[in-house]
Amino acid sequence: MKYLDLWSQLTETEKICLLTGRDFWTTHSVERLGIPSIWLADGPHGVRKATSTAETGIGTSLPATCFPTAATLSCTWDEALVERVGRAIGRECRHQGVHVLLGPGLNLKRHPLGGRNFEYYSEDPLLSGKLAAAFIRGVQTQGVAACAKHFAVNNQETDRMRIDALVAARPLRELYLRQFEIALREGRPQCVMASYNRLNGIFCSEHRWLLRELLYDEWGFDGVVISDWGAVNDRAAALCAGLTLEMPGNGGTSDRVLQQALHKGDIRQSDIDNAAVQLLRLVLQLHDAAAQPLVADYEAHHELAIAAAVQSLVLLKNEDGILPLSPGLRVAVIGQFAQYPRFQGGGSSQVVPTHLTNLWDALHGYLPGEQLHYAVGYEISGQIDEAQINEAQRIARRVDVAVLCVGLPDSYESEGFDRTHLHLPPGHDALVRAVAAVQPRTVVVLTSGAPVVLPWIEQVPAVLWAGLAGQGAGEAMARVLCGQVSPSGKLTETWPQRLEDTPAYHCWPGDGWRVHYGEGLFVGYRWYDMRQIEPLFPFGHGLSYANFAYLSLSGPDQLPATLEGACWHLRLRNTGMYPATEIVQLYVHPPEGPVRRPKQELAAWARVSLEPGQEQVVTLVAEPTAFQHWDPARQAWVTCGGCYELRVGASSRDIRLRHTIEVETPVLPPRLDRFSPIREWLSLPEAKQVLEPLVEALANKMAGPQAPAKGIAFMRAVLYDLPLHKLVGFTSGHFSFEMIETLLNAAKQRWANS
Repeated sequence: MKYLDLWSQLTETEKICLLTGRDFWTTHSVERLGIPSIWLADGPHGVRKATSTAETGIGTSLPATCFPTAATLSCTWDEALVERVGRAIGRECRHQGVHVLLGPGLNLKRHPLGGRNFEYYSEDPLLSGKLAAAFIRGVQTQGVAACAKHFAVNNQETDRMRIDALVAARPLRELYLRQFEIALREGRPQCVMASYNRLNGIFCSEHRWLLRELLYDEWGFDGVVISDWGAVNDRAAALCAGLTLEMPGNGGTSDRVLQQALHKGDIRQSDIDNAAVQLLRLVLQLHDAAAQPLVADYEAHHELAIAAAVQSLVLLKNEDGILPLSPGLRVAVIGQFAQYPRFQGGGSSQVVPTHLTNLWDALHGYLPGEQLHYAVGYEISGQIDEAQINEAQRIARRVDVAVLCVGLPDSYESEGFDRTHLHLPPGHDALVRAVAAVQPRTVVVLTSGAPVVLPWIEQVPAVLWAGLAGQGAGEAMARVLCGQVSPSGKLTETWPQRLEDTPAYHCWPGDGWRVHYGEGLFVGYRWYDMRQIEPLFPFGHGLSYANFAYLSLSGPDQLPATLEGACWHLRLRNTGMYPATEIVQLYVHPPEGPVRRPKQELAAWARVSLEPGQEQVVTLVAEPTAFQHWDPARQAWVTCGGCYELRVGASSRDIRLRHTIEVETPVLPPRLDRFSPIREWLSLPEAKQVLEPLVEALANKMAGPQAPAKGIAFMRAVLYDLPLHKLVGFTSGHFSFEMIETLLNAAKQRWANS
């Protein structure tokens, strides 16, 4: 292979040099061998290529299509659409000479105050993983490497460079790592980015279990691990742990560190060689793919950005069918966001858009100009301006409907800091209350990258959440408001009524630099279900201009322990007057048992588009992990047998149909050690043969010769609950430590063969 031939000709110095960036965005080249460098650029909702390798380029990067952020795009629940967006971004990367796109963002939304939540898909790992895999596939069809980030458990911006995320084994596997595992298995990204934070005491960039043992060995990742920019604290430890490329360049500092570590024996030559081979293979693959120039169709991508935004918008409330806007109505459009939209988040993902639509201009394409009236409403800063509010009220009184554009300004959410509250700016809340007081037909169009509290929700009949919908946001809002298309987005994050209701409220943002994930498995809707807390809007919520009838649910009543055949069929009918799309969701409610599990978990979903009166059979295939939990003792996913309830509905709190199934309990040998009670050891034939007669004799002896049967039964029960190693003392050494070792070896052998 070409990369092996070139690798064999590299000097030790050249190999080491390859493992750290040349500058802010590119890797080193080796001119004497014709080895080129590659350019890495930020994403994930649009390529952000700086005009110079020496600067960040935030706000000054080359123009590119700005698609909806992940928090917004995820509300489509549409893997095919997300893949199309990824393909378009990948093509723009090729057009601009970018080889690695730093995205998608895969971290779970642990808390709604997370400053970077707009870059992440969901609070549910299954949904996050599936959408990320689709995005990765799309990007990589264009010969560009996707870089899944930030690995792992990077859920806050506060002290992100040093925090220690303390997470127990089950939530780590079932929540915070699961979406990465799904994305790697189904999307096969060529790169993974190691995050800034510590995980259970070790920095992720230097975490051997996380990178080497889990990512490479267990999951079979065969790509390149890249550091987040400035995330490496110990270069030699990072190399040994599995991190290949440190970014950005640091003027040869890391080269000298690695040289010294190699000569001292702290790292091996094979560590250098393996990393150099990995990186060289990636570089040559990407340059071979880029040999054929590609031209991006930015106009077509702009239309795709609009289409993606249209499907992303979530209709949160629509009393009395106030939306869509009827033709002929006089409409007041109020709020500066109508003309100066906030369409993306701040920080490293900030894209310079090729176009930018706004709601005010877009509405003129669907409503006559004389029907439209405008008022500023507030200052972007969010302070209350009585004169502007009075003017908004005056205009709102003169029209049939008021459309208020409010939300979070740039200063409220960005990479680099977390939010401190869930409120809109005071001027925005005051405007809504004032206009709703004089205009009962008030529609609120809400712009934000994450949930906010809505103290005026009962005063307005309609709320449309636009998220951060990219450069096509204004046109998308107009199409939905005017009924050109029925809204179909559904929330991928629970909206709380108050901050105190949130799962991590008691341990956010941590104690100093230690962050204890005390909510465990109960993140997002899992928490609200377990605590029986009514959210403002539940996970999966989103209204349509149509109505859907869930007619029947059919499928197997039993599943084997292998979980084969976990497939059900739903009859769905559009009973409304509009062509529309419904996102059908399947949740699984587990049986009560010794293993604590969430009340229900998302197992499958489907997007179904139907004409008025049309009916369709929808197939839902449940993920095996819906019937499993992570067993820390076995270090494996284990099927939980018992009676499950399947719940199909329009949201996690709007369940329309239920179906019960019995899942076979797998036969698994228990994980046994010297601390396991004797009763558990009886499942091992070799142990039962020794222990049963020993316990019987000991129970009779300890109870005494005149003891009644009840007394002997009591002693027998006490002894069977005894940890195995305690039997040595109770038998005065007749049952020896050597015998324990014999039984432990037998248990290990059976375990290995199970």
